[in-house]
Amino acid sequence: MSNPYQIYLISDSTGETLDRIFLALKAQFKNFSYETNHYSFTRTENQVLKILETLDDIDKAIILYTIVDNDLSKFLNEEAKKKNIPCFGVLGDLIISFSKLLNQEASFKPSGQHALTDEYYKKIEAIQFTMNHDDGNLSNDLDNSDIILLGVSRTSKTPTSIYLANRGFKTSNIPLVNKNSIPDKMFEKNFTTCIVGLVTEPERLYDIRKNRLSSLKEDKNIEYVNIEKIKNELENSKKIFKENKWPTIDVTRKSVEETAASVIKIYEIKNKKNV
Repeated sequence: MSNPYQIYLISDSTGETLDRIFLALKAQFKNFSYETNHYSFTRTENQVLKILETLDDIDKAIILYTIVDNDLSKFLNEEAKKKNIPCFGVLGDLIISFSKLLNQEASFKPSGQHALTDEYYKKIEAIQFTMNHDDGNLSNDLDNSDIILLGVSRTSKTPTSIYLANRGFKTSNIPLVNKNSIPDKMFEKNFTTCIVGLVTEPERLYDIRKNRLSSLKEDKNIEYVNIEKIKNELENSKKIFKENKWPTIDVTRKSVEETAASVIKIYEIKNKKNV
């Protein structure tokens, strides 16, 4: 069996649009063996050059990109051309281009990406798993998680978990009260599941918690919105993440989609190291 094509998906944002376009594109070709490499938030020439460096020893690479900056888009195309790597912006006529490149006729079948494939059922399974493992539930089953999100209350753990589940990742999330609230198995050396800590700025967390209590018409839980206590919670969580060398994401100015994209990048890096 020949080596699969290495598809490089390069985006200046989360990459969600590009993922969906590639999903629709690949559905047009039955005999297409490939592996995807995702690069989100690519916004500088230096980032582009670093990505292209990884392609030096690959003979079957294809680049697809969504970059709105015309200068950066042009730079990517020129550098890819120097390396003789096919490079396409998603607004180009991709189906025709792929048909020529793969030397096979496209089916032009509408909605081919919506077929009930193994990937679809994998996503459904991930969603069910994630819902069952929300907020520290079924913590004895953490080994079966693809990703574990850890953080103090209201740091976007649940919405990020659900988004990741829709991308096919079995995700558990655990509320961090103190070190004792973390399941013991997560500290074991042979525990290889990807763990990511979520933090935010104290003032932002204060506003979120205050609004949460207001929506519940709850005004008795003063400690929950005590700014000094919030600062201590966040500092303790950062200390725990650092001690255990768990990567951390500051979600203060990130959308759920941006946070999830960062988590996926961490997951991919960890998995490559474990190979």
